[in-house]
Amino acid sequence: MSAKDGGYFSRLVRKLTSDVDVLDADDLSQRSAAGGARRACDCRSGEEVTVLGRLRSVELCPSSEAATLEAELFDGTEGVILVWLGRRRIPGIEPGRTIKARGRMADRDGRKVLYNPYYELQTTS
Repeated sequence: MSAKDGGYFSRLVRKLTSDVDVLDADDLSQRSAAGGARRACDCRSGEEVTVLGRLRSVELCPSSEAATLEAELFDGTEGVILVWLGRRRIPGIEPGRTIKARGRMADRDGRKVLYNPYYELQTTS
């Protein structure tokens, strides 16, 4: 048995015995790195970043002045809140959709946030 075979069997055993959520997070993290994005856990406030992940939730947060659309993006390492000010809906921004977002990382109540990020809808493969 070669070292390569041992690696294959180790990965196979891990896939068969790991929780589905852990495997999904690993897959998202690998896809993010392959897409040229940074891992959310490595991003710091004030940095210009590009993150890639799946939208966990999307909600309209109306206020007295202007509506705000918020979405939580998860890249397999950590969540990032995407906030579009003055928007009620954006076509394609829906739970389960994979997107790449770019902007300046901020911090709001201890959570990582991108305000009005540039974004690209990703095709599933």
